[in-house]
Amino acid sequence: MNQRALLHWVAERGIAYRESVAAARVTPSASPAALREALGGPLPESPANPLAVVHHLADTLEAGGLMGMASGRFFGFVIGGAVPAALGADWLVSAWDQNSGLFAPTPGTAIAEEIAGQWMLDLLGLPAGCSFAFVTGGQMANTTALAAARHHVLAQAGWNVETQGLIGAPALRILVSDEVHVTIPRGARLLGLGTDCLERVAVDANGAMRPDALEAALAARPDGPAIVCCQAGNINTGALDPVGALADVAHRHGAWLHVDGAVGLWVAAAGPDRIPGLDRADSWSTDAHKWLNVPYDCGITICRHTEPHRAAMTVTASYLVQAAPGTDRDPVDWNPEFSRRARGVPVYAALASLGRAGVVEMVERCCAHARRFAALLGAESGIAILNEVVLNQVLVRFLVPDGTDAEHDARTRAVIAAIQADGTCWLGSSVWRGQTVMRISVSNQATTDADVTASAAAILAAARIPFLPRATAR
Repeated sequence: MNQRALLHWVAERGIAYRESVAAARVTPSASPAALREALGGPLPESPANPLAVVHHLADTLEAGGLMGMASGRFFGFVIGGAVPAALGADWLVSAWDQNSGLFAPTPGTAIAEEIAGQWMLDLLGLPAGCSFAFVTGGQMANTTALAAARHHVLAQAGWNVETQGLIGAPALRILVSDEVHVTIPRGARLLGLGTDCLERVAVDANGAMRPDALEAALAARPDGPAIVCCQAGNINTGALDPVGALADVAHRHGAWLHVDGAVGLWVAAAGPDRIPGLDRADSWSTDAHKWLNVPYDCGITICRHTEPHRAAMTVTASYLVQAAPGTDRDPVDWNPEFSRRARGVPVYAALASLGRAGVVEMVERCCAHARRFAALLGAESGIAILNEVVLNQVLVRFLVPDGTDAEHDARTRAVIAAIQADGTCWLGSSVWRGQTVMRISVSNQATTDADVTASAAAILAAARIPFLPRATAR
């Protein structure tokens, strides 16, 4: 079996899968036991035909073992699809097999990443001189930004955390939204800061941080290094924090302001009025594998303060061929990975193929689909839409007449289970302010009006299945 024949077969198989996903069942149908039986067994003792191996893997997983995450009817989690140019570029990235940590051995992919980053700053209306890093996802994007922030605020307090560590360092505060995403506390753990340093700040009715509450929290302890983490896109409601007002408060108190924009930062492409004051923050994070619709995985960190960013991440060794400062850009200086995939290449392809207008249209179309979901479902008796739909997130609760909160929770879970079993679309549950909700996340450029119509009909059908509260069941 030669490599050309194998790769031709794989390309055709991949194309066939992508062509079929629009009409296919979204929910996996194979049982875990069946998958383990088909793929498992002892480690082979001798080589096998590569095509036979890949053929068996594809046959097994495509026969009910894959979630239709590329489908326009997948609304679970905030997961985009892949625009054609980004998918094609990502296939080439695998074929090229470049370890894109240094400029000298991989100048082509390093330059593509450099240009993609510059285009991204322009698209989002952020300062042209910002540094950036292409990392694995939102977790590492936030963690990288927090590392830069940690360096900066401790340096202002006279402490070099990169050489002195944290033992004996000034106590550092991280002020977060009361509905902070879990990647921020996890980032604090990874950086050795611990979650006890987090202080929660009150939010409004839709989940956006309140500037007056941040002012009160910072004023209560005016001394010492502080980092404020706000959000452009609440993970449940999609709410956009008032970044400009929060920047006023944070900077007045000498705090660093980070914007976790994994969900909603891309809406800034539509203009500065969508997230007023966004450009005044100190760092930002987002995911290209969400609304930009590039293949997994690709998170992005952006930092106004380039020196703290580089100081927190850079590394040198005698065997590395590194660019002199101020010349070519070594990606390893800005991200936590030595060995890394050329993630900037699919981003370059997506931005080059879509242009500013294409990105804006894609984002606005997803928001329109979310509003349509809210209108279709909210018109039905016994269904409540709990959030103001400002982006692509819709929170739905299924009610029991004269029921208790526990009964509303149980019915909501039952409807979600029925939808997932049906397979027309897939979405998941969340808990928002103590209430179980169905969360619809519209992030895929492939989603059409017909997908929304079919999915809403499937949701309404599941909601009409008779529900007998456990408390009254016989």
